[in-house]
Amino acid sequence: MGTPRQPPCVPRPVQLRHECSLAGEAYVARSAWRDASLAACPRHPRGGCGLVRHGTYPRRTPAGMRIARYYCPTAHETFSLLPDCLASHFPGALDAIEHVVATVETARSVEAAADVLRPDITLPSGVRWVRRRLTPIRRALLVIVTLLPDLFTGDARLPAVRLALATPSALVALRTHAAPHLTTLPTPLGFHPRPSRRDGRPAAAPHGMGADRAGPVR
Repeated sequence: MGTPRQPPCVPRPVQLRHECSLAGEAYVARSAWRDASLAACPRHPRGGCGLVRHGTYPRRTPAGMRIARYYCPTAHETFSLLPDCLASHFPGALDAIEHVVATVETARSVEAAADVLRPDITLPSGVRWVRRRLTPIRRALLVIVTLLPDLFTGDARLPAVRLALATPSALVALRTHAAPHLTTLPTPLGFHPRPSRRDGRPAAAPHGMGADRAGPVR
């Protein structure tokens, strides 16, 4: 009979959460991507679309990291399962990005923080590097603090969020506390897709559709 015809899909992010308490190195050591699974297709929760496991793809850091993915042949789309320790659409770990934000919080200026964090590049480049991490995290924290007033005091600064959660790894913890909102929160904390191209055409698919092979890092 073949795969049954399904109604048109509503666009959704292709990066999803793999709920996991392991840090990056431990995730690699245990090959924990083997345990990442989707109970149902995000596009077709009632099933019938032929969702299948679709191998893995690599991340550069930490060394050996791989991300599990699934493929929906009806939507012609792949879905990757990102562990809580990793930043979304940014290289490396959420803790590393939190360190950038924390450094800015205690520095006299963004420029001063950039000088400390990226002494290997020019100051303007360092400032841009910092702001690419700082701005979306500050935006995400403001949204979360507003959405969860019973958990937070209304202060969206990182030190206050760390205090409320009683952890120095606030961004990783927020993947749990803000789980229902991750698809609308900006990367690198949430999974909100980046804007489409300025000419109105959709961006290229972020994952290839073949078996395991070298590909873009997410």
